[in-house]
Amino acid sequence: MIDSMPRTNAMHSAPQAAREYAELKNLMKQNGLLEKQPVYYTLKMILLLGLLALSVAFLLLVHLFWLQLLNAVFLAFITTQLGLLGHEAGHRQIFQKTWKNDLIGLIAGNLLIGMSNGWWMDKHNKHHSHPNQSDLDPDINIPLLSFTGEDISKKGTFARFVIRHQAAFFFPLLMLVGLDLQRSSIRFLIRTREKYHALEIALILIHIVAYVSLLFFALGIWPAILFMLVHQCLSGLYLGSIFAPNHKGMPVLEKETDMGFLYRQVVTARNVKAHPITDFWYGGLNYQIEHHLFPAMPRNRLPEAQRITRAFCAEHAIPYYETGIVQSYQEILQHLHRVSAPFRKAHSLAK
Repeated sequence: MIDSMPRTNAMHSAPQAAREYAELKNLMKQNGLLEKQPVYYTLKMILLLGLLALSVAFLLLVHLFWLQLLNAVFLAFITTQLGLLGHEAGHRQIFQKTWKNDLIGLIAGNLLIGMSNGWWMDKHNKHHSHPNQSDLDPDINIPLLSFTGEDISKKGTFARFVIRHQAAFFFPLLMLVGLDLQRSSIRFLIRTREKYHALEIALILIHIVAYVSLLFFALGIWPAILFMLVHQCLSGLYLGSIFAPNHKGMPVLEKETDMGFLYRQVVTARNVKAHPITDFWYGGLNYQIEHHLFPAMPRNRLPEAQRITRAFCAEHAIPYYETGIVQSYQEILQHLHRVSAPFRKAHSLAK
C-alpha cells in the first residue's frame, strides 16, 4: 500500500474476512435492507421528469436571458440527479428484472444526459472491483491529476504544470467532468460493441440533436452557447464534487494486494456525515462504505445499513472513517498538494 494503515487480523485471514462479510450481509438481509424499492424509485423518477419538464417549459416561455442562466443552473442540478438515478439503475437497485434497470439507465444516461450507460457500467464496475487500487481502478487514472506520485516525465508540458499545482486546479477541473463523460462515451461506443450498442448510439444522437436544437430555437446561437457552458460546467462540478469525497485522499493500494473484500472496501472509502439535506444532495453516495459493501442496496436503505455496518466494524476492529463535507474536501486538497510536492521541488531544482 502507498499510504500507511494499521494492520489488523481482518487484513491477514482471507477465510476470516469472507466469514465476516457473510455475517454482515446476513444482518442486512435479516433487516430487509437488500430488497428492491420500486415504489420509492418510481416516485423519484416522476419527480425528476417533472422538474425536467418544468425547466424545458421555462426555457420556451421565459424570454429574460439572465433568468435562463438561472435555468441552466437548475438544469445542471436535474441532469446530475438523473445521472445518480442511472448510477443506481446500473447497480440493479431499482427493479428485480435486469432489463427494467437497463431501460432506466439508457433513458437517464444516453437519452437525457448524453452519456453511454454501457461505458459507465464497464468503468464503474472496474472501480467497484478494485477501489483505489493502482493500475486497476480507472477512477484514479486521471490524465491531469496524480494520486500516487507516479512518474509524470512522459506527460506533456501543460499536464506536468497542472499536476504540480493540482490542488489549485482540482475544482476547476471538475467543471470538465460532464463533458469528459460524454467524450469518453462516444469513444467507447466507437471502439466497443455492447449489449445495446445500436440503441445507445441512437439515443445519444437524439439527445445531442434535441439539446442543441431546443436551445438554439429558444435562445439563439450565442445565448444558447453560453447556456450550454453554464449547464455543462456546473453539472460537471456538481457531479465531480459528490464523487470526489468517496475515495480521493483515502489509502491507495498496490496492484497486487491480498486484502480481503470487506476490509478493502471499507478502508478505501470515506463517508460524509449524514443529514437529510446531505443525503439528498449526494444521492446517497455519502454512505460510500455501505454502497461499496452492498452496491445493489437501494439508496433509501443506506442510513439503516450504516448503523449496522459501523457497529460491526467497531466490533471487528475494522477502521471506519466518516467526516464532514468541508473536512472531506480539505483532505482531498491536502493529499493532492502533498503528492505533487516532489514534482514542484524537482521543477524548481531543474530551473
